Amino acid sequence: MRDFSSLSNTPYDLVIIGGGINGAGVARDAALRGLKTLLLEKGDFASGTTSWSTRLVHGGLRYLEYFEFSLVRESLREREILLNTAPHLVEALKLTIPIYTHSDRPYWKIWAGMILYDVFSYDKTLPWHQMLPQRNFQQLFRSLDDRDLKGGAQYYDAQVAQAERLCLENLWDAQAAGATILNYACVTELAREGDRLQGLTVRDELTGETFNLELGDRTVVINTSGPWVDQVCGLGTEHHQAAPIGARQKMGGTKGSHIIVETFPGAPETALYTEARRDQRPIFIVPWLGMYLIGTTDLPYSGDLDRIKASDDEVDYLLAEANALIPSAQLTRQDVKFTYSGVRPLPNEAGKKPGSITRRHILVDHASEGVRNLISLVGGKLTTYRSVGEEMVDAVYQKRGETAPPCPTQQRPLPGAILPKDPLIGQTIQRYRDRVSLASIDYLFSVYGRQAEDVLALVDEAPDLAQPIAEDLPDIRAQIVYSVRSEMAQTLVDILRRRTLLAVKGSYGRELLPVITDVLAAHCGWSREACDRQQADYHAYIEANCLPDYAIARKPARAASLSA
Repeated sequence: MRDFSSLSNTPYDLVIIGGGINGAGVARDAALRGLKTLLLEKGDFASGTTSWSTRLVHGGLRYLEYFEFSLVRESLREREILLNTAPHLVEALKLTIPIYTHSDRPYWKIWAGMILYDVFSYDKTLPWHQMLPQRNFQQLFRSLDDRDLKGGAQYYDAQVAQAERLCLENLWDAQAAGATILNYACVTELAREGDRLQGLTVRDELTGETFNLELGDRTVVINTSGPWVDQVCGLGTEHHQAAPIGARQKMGGTKGSHIIVETFPGAPETALYTEARRDQRPIFIVPWLGMYLIGTTDLPYSGDLDRIKASDDEVDYLLAEANALIPSAQLTRQDVKFTYSGVRPLPNEAGKKPGSITRRHILVDHASEGVRNLISLVGGKLTTYRSVGEEMVDAVYQKRGETAPPCPTQQRPLPGAILPKDPLIGQTIQRYRDRVSLASIDYLFSVYGRQAEDVLALVDEAPDLAQPIAEDLPDIRAQIVYSVRSEMAQTLVDILRRRTLLAVKGSYGRELLPVITDVLAAHCGWSREACDRQQADYHAYIEANCLPDYAIARKPARAASLSA
């Protein structure tokens, strides 16, 4: 599957650098429209901004106050499309906004925003908003702070609990349509000749080997590397001399951090959307995988994009805001089960407050900087990835001087799309209920959709794969094997953090490593040495990206050395 030598002589129409949700959306659209497509991702798919998000599929209610009406309308339209094309991954989510006298946005302003939000989503299938006067709101939300409470609003958006799998399903659909998809394939050089990119140098991050990819006269390169867009443009060379593409900094991303906690006293049944009391930033408290996701921060960031995590101050800030809104919560650092942090790929708008930087995406045609066959994406939201893909592919056809065929993705379901009453679910239950618990089968359909049948088919091959990974989890061992054989997982981090979300379940997933490595050794050919090395790498990843500094500081010295 990783025969890079065969790529050098393949005439690709389109090469995509970056395998997050936007790159995946471009690859799917392009392959389905008939372009010979190659996608290269320097790490794992969805390992950047896609997996760092709040996992909301939303219209951007607060964008209304910045008059970004077209962005709100686009987002609401795309939300409806995803509810229909990925019903197993994208589900309706009820949100509640408490309104206080000290809020920057008074009751009337929220009400007006709700009306506009409904107007812009005139074609939706979700319920319309509801305003709640003070007394009604207090009756429904008795655990929320009621000092200076004016009332509240309720409305619907959507949630994609496993955003990583949304990205993967777009990639599988692209692959089925003929695209070549590679993770751990890092572009190290953009070879430029005159006004065109003539080739790429690519390093296999798993072996260290490099290869050169020649580009045809009409090959277009798309840069969807998110926060790394400027770094990719900086790889330009001409006659093997450094020749960065464009001098202007295009990216000005901001850091957003989240914490995950178990259910707590006063935990709401709906998602809460509120203003932080310290600085009026938007804060979400969202039910997620039986836990609660609290975030996010919004801070300027210029550090290492490959090593970023929530600071102790950010964790304390999110805990304090949750406790201020829900006094009975009394959340402390010890309640934090997992953290993650990343950088939003926003345009460089120096001098603006982070929250006011536009969330609108921009297609940067580098022809203005002397390179005619390169387009970079600046910005882009999880919600709008499909429309970004459509716009990008239209631009590729224009670059190639060809008429673009119709875009098929607006109505085409993703590979796993399935509805709860589909006969396949009942048939699968009847076939496997004697070997796999009903709870696990139901869970697999909620995660893999129609492809749950393929996961369970591994149980026919090896009965031990029907066993749960842990007694208190619905995940079964077949998922581990499926991740490697069918989903291009290369590392334990890939398996625990992105193919599954086992990393957020119990001690950062570390307690599950012995079972997982045993399965990999028995069924995927991993040597014991490879398993030991992968475990060390996993511990290092967790410390560098997920474990707060205060938690590392209090670890016993021996435990710290084992996970170094």
